[in-house]
Parts: sequence; structure tokens; C-alpha cells
Amino acid sequence: MEKVTDTLLSWASVIEDATLQQAITASTMPFIHPHIALMPDAHLGLGATVGSVIPTLRAVMPAAVGVDIGCGMIAVRTQFGRDDLRDRDLRALRESIERAVPLSAGAYNERLTDTAATRVERLEAQAAQDYARYAKNWRLQLGTLGSGNHFIEVTVDEEGVVWLFLHSGSRGVGNKVAQHHIRVAQERCAQQGTALPHRDLAYLEEGTPEFDAYITDLRWAQEFALLNREEMMDRVVGCLSRAMGEDVVERERINCHHNFTQEETHAGERVWLSRKGAIEAREGTPGLIPGSMGTASYVVVGKGDAEALHSSPHGAGRAYSRSRARRTFTREQLREAMRGIEYRDTDAFLDEIPQAYKDIDRVMADAADLVEVRHVLRQVVNVKGD
Repeated sequence: MEKVTDTLLSWASVIEDATLQQAITASTMPFIHPHIALMPDAHLGLGATVGSVIPTLRAVMPAAVGVDIGCGMIAVRTQFGRDDLRDRDLRALRESIERAVPLSAGAYNERLTDTAATRVERLEAQAAQDYARYAKNWRLQLGTLGSGNHFIEVTVDEEGVVWLFLHSGSRGVGNKVAQHHIRVAQERCAQQGTALPHRDLAYLEEGTPEFDAYITDLRWAQEFALLNREEMMDRVVGCLSRAMGEDVVERERINCHHNFTQEETHAGERVWLSRKGAIEAREGTPGLIPGSMGTASYVVVGKGDAEALHSSPHGAGRAYSRSRARRTFTREQLREAMRGIEYRDTDAFLDEIPQAYKDIDRVMADAADLVEVRHVLRQVVNVKGD
């Protein structure tokens, strides 16, 4: 760990100058307490750095969570072993998952399944308003993956046990909710003449209607993201059960956010803690840290490091922007990186090539004081949206 300033501590051994400067800028906000914790996978983000843990006193910065509220991971450990997959048609399994879960931006369900309808009812009961104002079809978005770095995988751990692994968030409705409140914060700061080091660090103060509205919508979107992952995982479990000719027995299920805000106590004060690309890593808390497409992922348990604000990295972190990755890497390089893994061979995934991300092994070495590794997962099947 390196103390960068009094209000910024860093666990990243490799970090770009622009990323560090962005984190330093965020750490100058007057309500930071006690400090921002910069994770090993940190990279440039909207206003606040992806891979940062931001504790704020009596205020929140909507951009500190970002536009994919509640984005995170879910994993299921099954009773199956590596050998059980050897005589199975992995391409057929991949294609069945692709049919069961709508993929890509703007791809939604045509109708609600029974399980999705039940989860929608839960969200309707918790809603403080009609979220159709943000996305008319939000109900059909539940149980959909999205694109970019969101994925579904069939993986095998170091003991040969099969796990199902999935990454997604609050989809279009969460994005619209976030964008609305980021704009509200910017407008409010402008009206009050608040000087900001960057407009995306605009904030809402506790005790105002705007603050209360954001927290209400934030919590709803975080619940949407959690249930979205549950819905998709149930469908993937069904796909694996049919492929194996035997119902999946869930030995363990872990579901955790890595873009979220909640109330916590740190350094003797109640704060709003925003983890933007970081997972909660209190002592004994299970967590999931994915690598990039084609690399290892990790099932971990938190060590409760107080200086790190009980947090750890959420993944590998980008080393190349998407546009730069597309200019730099080739489809042949992607094929080589994915050798031995069942995936859809397309140029659409060039910006997700492992070389576009930081070395996950380096990230995990930097996080050694933050989490303990329980399992290392290797991909067998990879599913992504264009």
C-alpha cells in the first residue's frame, strides 16, 4: 500500500498517470473521510476512477457509482466435475445459454418467465415510483445480460469442480436512473455556484429532496441488478441441467455487487461508501473477482483490511480503451488467447481480448492483504453479447 496523499491510499503497483491524477482529484472533495482507497485494478472512469472506494460524509456523488448501478457477479458451485463435461457437446451448451438469456445492448425478453414475473413483483413492491419513466420495458430487461465485459461462463476450479459464473448489472433502466441523478447533481451544484474540480464530481447533500430521491432509486436499481443476476443464473442452471441429463445441485451460490453505495462506519464516522469497481471484503465475506475473457477468475473471502475500507478489486481492469484495443489486436490473437475454450468466434469481441486488460495475477498479488483466494476458476465455455 502507498500513501499518495492524506486522503488517497493506493494498492495498485501498476497505474497510469492519468488514472492516478483522476483519483487525486476526487480525493480533494471536502467531504471525503477518511480517504479514498484505490484498488489494484484501477483505471480511468467517469468522474471517479473505476477501482476506487469512496467514503463521503453527508453527501454522495452519483458518478462515484457510475451508470451501471449494482453491476456485479454471481457464481454457483455445482456437483459436477471436469470429467462430467468431457463427453458433452460444449457448443450445444453454449448455444442453449445464448437462447435462454438475451444478450447484447438493447436485447430484452419477449415475455416474462414465471421466475422473472415473481422477481418483477418484488421490485414493483419496493418501487417508490413508476420506473417506466426511465425505461418503459424495464420488466422485460430483468434476466438479460448486456454487452461489453458482461459474460456468462462455465468454469472449472483447481479441484476439477464445475462452477457457473456470470457478470451483469441493472441494464438499461439502471443506466437511465444513474444518468438522471448525475444530471440533477450537476444542475444543483451549478445553481448553487459550487466550484468543482470536475463536473462529474457533482454531489447531492444529505437532508435534501434530491439526495433522498437518489438514494431511493439507487437502492431499487441495486436490487434490480441483484435479481437480474439471480434470474439469469437460474436459466443457466437449467441449461446445464439439461445438458448433463441431471439437475444441478447448488453446493454454493455467491452474489455480490461491485458498483454500489451503502451506509457504513469507517474511522469513527457514519459514511456513504461508494465502491466503483470494488467488492466488499469484510473479514469472512465471500466475493468474486473475474479475470478477463480467457483468463482465470477467483472466488475469494475478505480479510477485513480497515485501511482498504473493507474492500478489494473487482477484476483485471482495462489497460487499453475499447477503440485502441480494436486498432491494436487481431482476430487471430483472440483465437489464440481463447484456445481450448468454447466461445463464439467473432470480431465483435476484439475489445475484450485478454491483452486489453491488466494482468489479473498482478492484481491478485497486489490484493494479497485484502482477500484470501479460495478457488481459481478456468473457463470452459464463454458466452458474451456483441
